[in-house]
Amino acid sequence: MFKKILVANRGEIALRIIRTCKEMGIKTVAVYSTADRDSLHVRFSDEAVCIGPPASRQSYLSIPNIIAAAEITNADAIHPGYGFLSENAEFSKICEEYNIKFIGPSAEMINAMGDKASAKATMKKAGVPTIPGSDGLLDSLEQARDVAEKIKYPVILKATAGGGGKGMRIARSDEELAKGWNDAKLEAAAAFGNDSLYLEKFVEEPRHVEIQIVGDRYGKICHLSERDCSIQRRHQKLVEETPSPIITDKLRDRMGKAAIKGAKSIRYEGAGTIEFLVDKNGDFYFMEMNTRIQVEHPITEEVTDFDLIKEQIKVAAGVRISGQNYTPNLFAIECRINAEDPGNGFRPSPGKITNLHLPGGHGVRIDSHVYTGYTIPPYYDSLIAKLIVSAQTREEGLVRMKRALQEFVIEGVKTTLPFHIRLMDDEQFKSGKFTTAFMDTFDLSGL
Repeated sequence: MFKKILVANRGEIALRIIRTCKEMGIKTVAVYSTADRDSLHVRFSDEAVCIGPPASRQSYLSIPNIIAAAEITNADAIHPGYGFLSENAEFSKICEEYNIKFIGPSAEMINAMGDKASAKATMKKAGVPTIPGSDGLLDSLEQARDVAEKIKYPVILKATAGGGGKGMRIARSDEELAKGWNDAKLEAAAAFGNDSLYLEKFVEEPRHVEIQIVGDRYGKICHLSERDCSIQRRHQKLVEETPSPIITDKLRDRMGKAAIKGAKSIRYEGAGTIEFLVDKNGDFYFMEMNTRIQVEHPITEEVTDFDLIKEQIKVAAGVRISGQNYTPNLFAIECRINAEDPGNGFRPSPGKITNLHLPGGHGVRIDSHVYTGYTIPPYYDSLIAKLIVSAQTREEGLVRMKRALQEFVIEGVKTTLPFHIRLMDDEQFKSGKFTTAFMDTFDLSGL
């Protein structure tokens, strides 16, 4: 087992990893930018190293700075968390070259799944259902039109290096396809430095359902059931729950087997997520794979009593996975509490937290790095807390979540708390009958 793990991240996920390391008797190293010197992950780690100024590219995305921090502290492993360098194949490879264990998949595995077009081809070859579309990347608008004519509108253009909804455009006609082609290329180039696009049939009225998997170096892979992530805005998730209101035991079994089949095709090692779109007929299609821990992993932990971070560390150290295929017998839901103003287009709201009261009680969990007097910096993701609630049933869980949200006090900055409280009272949401388009018509007035 590792003696010392450097956590190459910040915020709540860095603190989450540090907590598990402490329980496992493993020393920790926090890295931080000058904007995060007062963050809790710095305070609660055994050692801390400043790796640069606030800009991510000069700190949390600086591979030389992070490797140097690992070397001077004699860390024998690095946990990347999510975001930043967590799915960077070059970083994984460099860690290996410096004899530092990257707690995650190899560079080859990341490359196989990191490029969405090649990931789709890999999954298709493995027999996992995929959405009809182009065979690989598109060379021209004319080629895109040919594919669209073959599979019929509506279609969606996607950036192969995409994430967070950037470089994506829906087209319902030739005219929209031409405009979307130019817009998606420009946006993808600016966001990822790669303007390559591919095209798929646009699945209407879909649900976004993902399967959590874990694999070890000995070839064993299991799934830990599904998470429903359909409540999202501009492809950014806002709420996640498990089990999904639309998934039957039969469909879960089929999706779980498909996810395992896909992961086995690349001999996947570590924790990962296979993401699917599920249409109104119950058919499902591979969308992408995330080769890292997910923001929403706590709801899976709550219904399975399974520490995913601990399992990641054990697998990286060569321990065989202890998991098995799970069917949840509890309900769990997570609300992402962001420093954003939901009544003003979810505009970021950095600043100082002047008063903070966290909810509690049975079945309530908070993953957060903030405290009274903490200043939320403007340089990073706006997530400041994850409120996770578990219960015997979905109905009980939504009631408990509403109570916990009403008990949650954050003053000094705008947050998404008012949005989440209103969501818990929404009849369509409570019915479980919604799609990824839910937020297009949700009333945000007066928040």
